[in-house]
Order: sequence, then C-alpha cells, then structure tokens
Amino acid sequence: MCGIVGYVGARNATPILLDGLRRLEYRGYDSAGVAVLNANGKIEIRKTEGKLNRLVDVLNHSAPSGQLGLGHTRWATHGAPNDTNAHPHADCTGRLVVVHNGIVENFSELRDELATLGHRFITETDTEVLAHLIEEEMKGNKGNEGNALALVGAVQRALKRVRGTYGIGVFDQSNSALLIAARHFSPLIVGLGQGENFIASDIPALLPHTRKMLLIDDGEVAVLTRDAARLYTLDNVEVERDPLIVNWDVQAAEKGGYPHFFLKEINEQPAALANALRGRVDEKGVHLSELDAIDFARIKRVTLLACGSSYHAGLVGKRVIEEWVHLPAEVNIASEFRYASPVIDDQTLAILITQSGETADTIASMRLAKSAGAQTLALTNVVGSSITRGVTTTVNLQVGPEVGVVASKTFSAQVLLLELIALDWAKRTGKLDSLRVTELAQQFARLPDMVEGALGTDNQMKQLAEKIFARKSCFFFGRGFGYPTALEGALKLKEISYLHAEGYPAGELKHGPIAMLDSEFPIIAIAMSSPTLEKVVSNIQEVRARKAPVIALATEEDAAIRKHVDEVVYLPHVPEQFTPIVATVPLQLLAYHVAIARGCDVDQPRNLAKSVTVE
Repeated sequence: MCGIVGYVGARNATPILLDGLRRLEYRGYDSAGVAVLNANGKIEIRKTEGKLNRLVDVLNHSAPSGQLGLGHTRWATHGAPNDTNAHPHADCTGRLVVVHNGIVENFSELRDELATLGHRFITETDTEVLAHLIEEEMKGNKGNEGNALALVGAVQRALKRVRGTYGIGVFDQSNSALLIAARHFSPLIVGLGQGENFIASDIPALLPHTRKMLLIDDGEVAVLTRDAARLYTLDNVEVERDPLIVNWDVQAAEKGGYPHFFLKEINEQPAALANALRGRVDEKGVHLSELDAIDFARIKRVTLLACGSSYHAGLVGKRVIEEWVHLPAEVNIASEFRYASPVIDDQTLAILITQSGETADTIASMRLAKSAGAQTLALTNVVGSSITRGVTTTVNLQVGPEVGVVASKTFSAQVLLLELIALDWAKRTGKLDSLRVTELAQQFARLPDMVEGALGTDNQMKQLAEKIFARKSCFFFGRGFGYPTALEGALKLKEISYLHAEGYPAGELKHGPIAMLDSEFPIIAIAMSSPTLEKVVSNIQEVRARKAPVIALATEEDAAIRKHVDEVVYLPHVPEQFTPIVATVPLQLLAYHVAIARGCDVDQPRNLAKSVTVE
C-alpha cells in the first residue's frame, strides 16, 4: 500500500503535504514525492528514493510553493524503489500529474496501446499508465483544457478502462484550483475544510486540519475545489453522502513521549481494551447491538477469514465459538480461501477480521462469501473502511488509530471482540445460561487491569531479550489457547527483529521440529493455567532433555513450574480464554527489546506495510 495526501486551498500546499506524509509514512517508505502547481502555473515535482527524511532534505533546498498539490509515500509493487519510479508521475507534456495506491492489472496492455499512439514512458511503474491514459482522453478536448468538466470526464473515461485496484489523486496545470480523487478497493477519503479541501489515504493525515471527512466509495470520483467537494460515479451521476465526524484526538496518532509507536501502542492496551468494552459489557452482562442485524437462527456453521495477526485472533475465535455457541467453526487464511472452492452457503456466518478494513484478500473473501448467500460480519478498527460497506454488520474495535506497522492493541482487541461476539451469541441463543454469561462478563470487565499487570513484565523482558537477541532462531509453543498465542509471539519477533522464530502446537514438536533443538535454540513456552498445563510441562521436559533453554510464561503463584524451566515470566491469573490477550503483552515487549538490541527499525520494519491493500 501507499500513502496519498492532496490539498487545494489558499495556503502553501508543501508543508501540508509533508505533514500528512509523515502521518502516513507507515503505509510505505520505499520512496516519497510531492507535486505542486506554483504561482507561475507550472507543476514542480520533487521525489526521492528512501524514507521521507530524504525528501525533506531535498525540499529544504528547493521547495515548490503553491496552493494545489499532491504528496505520496510508496510501498513498491511494480518497479524497483528508486527516484524515477517514485510518485508523482506526469504525462508526456508534464501538464498533468497522478499519484496512485493499488495495482493496475492490465497496465501492460494499456502501456503497449499507448506507446503505439506515441506516448513515452520513463518508469517501470503501472501508475504511469494512468497519467498517459488520462492525457489521451483529454485529446478530444483541445481548446477546453482549462475546463474542469473536461478533466473530470477524462478521468472517468480513463478509469473505466482500468482493471485492478486504485486510489488516485490527479491535477493539471490548466485547472489551478481543481483536485480530483478516485478509488476502487484502495482507501481514500476527503477532508472538508473552510476555503480548503484535502484528500488522504487515512484519517490521521488530516486530523490537524479537519475532523469532517467524506468517504469515497468504490467506483466514485471526488471533485474538489477550495469551496466544494462533490462525488460522482464513473458515469457522472452525482452521489449524495453525509460527512463523517471523527472524534479521535490528534495526539492519538503521535508517539506521546514514547520512543516508538509500537511501544506506545503496547502500553495503550489497558485503555484500548477498556474502550473496546465500553457500552458492551456491564454488571448485567454483554450486549453488542451490532449483532442485532444477524439472523442467528439460520446459522449452522462459521468461517473466520483473516491474514497475519488477524488470522491468529481468528484461531481464538474458532475455539470460543465452538465452546460457547456449540457450532462448528473453521479459520481460513483469506489469501487461500479466495482461490479455493469453500463449502459455504446461506447457513454460514463469515466473520472477516482485518484491522484496517482494507486488506485486499479479506475483502475478496467477503465478496465470495456473500455470493454464496452467507451472512457477513466485519471486525475492523477503521470506521467507514472498504469492508464495512459490503457486510451484513460491522463490529468496530474502538481502540483508536494504530500507527506502528505491526499489530499490538488491534490484535488484543480482535481477540477480545471475537470472544464478546461468541458470548453475546451464546446468550442470545440460550447456549450459556444467564449466570454463566454474567460471570464471564464480569471477568471481561477486569481484563484491562490484568493487561496492566502484564505490562509490569517490561524490565524482565528486556533482560531476556539480552539473552536471546544474538541467537539464530527460537520456538514458541503452547496448547489450547496457548497455541495462537505462540503463533502471534513468533510473528512479532520475526516482524520487527528479523530473528527467525516459529510458533508450534506443543505436542507437534516431536513430530519433526524437535530434531533442531540444542543448547543454542531457546524455547518460549506458553504455560498458563489451563486443563492442558500438565501436558505442556511434559513438552517442556522433552525439550529440556535436548538441552534447549526454556522461558515459560506462567500464572502467578505457580511455583512448581520453576524446576522445569530456566526462566519464568509470571502473569496475572485469568480464565484460559483470556490467555492470548494477557500473555501476548510480554511477547510484544520481548520482540520490541530484541529489535532494539539488534538495531532494527521498530516502527517501519523492512519490506512490511501496515495494511496489504494489494495481492
């Protein structure tokens, strides 16, 4: 994915674009650039390979000044990250510029066609095709280049020829106060100001300027001037939509004194979970009004669809749905599901888990499930995101923006909300009696305090990080709810420290992986209180016999575990179902401190982006 910012108004665009790009740099940091229409009516482009600071250095020496502009931070798909392939891209004349997030799937055939018409291409990107395609559509408007309707029509006609995904920003030098945006699957919003308007890939980029957002839907074009913002379909039918008022605090998207967003967001988890619980759990029980839209009487089976950390949360959801609702549930990786032949029908509930609401594979899976007649429920953190517009109902995480590329508070909240969904469902269908529902609801209400206690392991995890950061690999294992916890712990370590790690069901180690173990291969065992704890201890003894050092995450007051392991990290006692929420916290801290010890870029891990909006 990539970050887009655009401005039209009375102020100098360049500082606004740069500020917005800083807030979107988590979306991509292979290269960055800006294009601004200057006072002389000429477009000036500045772009560089690398992180945003390189662009800032360039602009410190030569910054364009003007009141109309576009900015972009790139995560490369087509073409290597370099100065030439960085956005914005211009047409042959240099009179029109485009920025783009997404993939033009038919760019090769369009490029060949345009080349035969005389268009000259200078980059390896699919995006450059868009600039030339719009240029070609403008050729029928000779003498009317300054006519806003001519440019809007050219964009609409060009996009009708595009297959794939896009969020784009466009302007040309003949329309000094006109900014055009369009989207198809790739996120893009409009910010509404006074005498100025904005576009961006995500809300935090615009919060310093406005809290009034207009959501662009798939297949729509936004036409912005200083004083107005209007939406149209590709067939030029005007669309009426009320703006969304955002209540986020600007500081919620900034570091708040922490050295890294990831560490800040780890420490925000008690408050984030309290927000996720607010209005949903009280002393009387649990109620998610969002579930009122679901016809539970129809449902005979559940499929949970997700990628990455969201998939690990889905594994927890499967267990609680089967335990509390007594219906069969399966978890599918969305990128596999969309190309399979799933057994799914109108008696299925598909739960789509995506923190951004923009994950391409999960959205495609949602469409596949809907086409089979399934009811669909989205679990996401972004109000108005793409997936929320196509599902039966949406449960929002309510944890505020997560800027760090790797999931922390959104994973915890996904697990929490999946468990709340299962509990409310069991209550509605009578699968759990009211007394049991009330008991569990009261335990949910205490979760923020339990997570606060888990944050107290920070110093210990820092010390353990010093012991393992130089190792080449390690295993995480657990049983039951400890297994998805192990998967998430291993993923966090891989994502930000680049130390190889694997998460395993504890009983599976002796089916092959145990052959790898020796004194240089650390094990992190999820050994919290559970019905399978004795079996986990047996697995610990098996790996200790191969001289592998073992770090155990255990329930406080479990003194017996000490004799079986090298190190113990004690955590508050919680019901087994809450293990992934509480035990993941020290694993996040471990990954953070290992990454620091290895000199890694915590908030912007190499090759990763916050949300995968393309395949």
